Amino acid sequence: MNTEIIIALVSMAGTLLGTFGGIVTSSKLTSFRIEQLEQKVDRHNNFAQRMPVVEEKIKVLNHRIEDLEREN
Repeated sequence: MNTEIIIALVSMAGTLLGTFGGIVTSSKLTSFRIEQLEQKVDRHNNFAQRMPVVEEKIKVLNHRIEDLEREN
């Protein structure tokens, strides 16, 4: 076989392996970043669900304080 053909085939194989490796690495990084964002969204959603409960408790406490102030 001609040396130019062998060199071309080796170059093509290296290019394919390098491209495939880059795609796999990029895919792993993208998956990792998406997982991190999902965790942040979950924490935010938990906070958003708890806030109405806290607001209601604050309203109740404010009413109790007002009642106590009226008694004095």
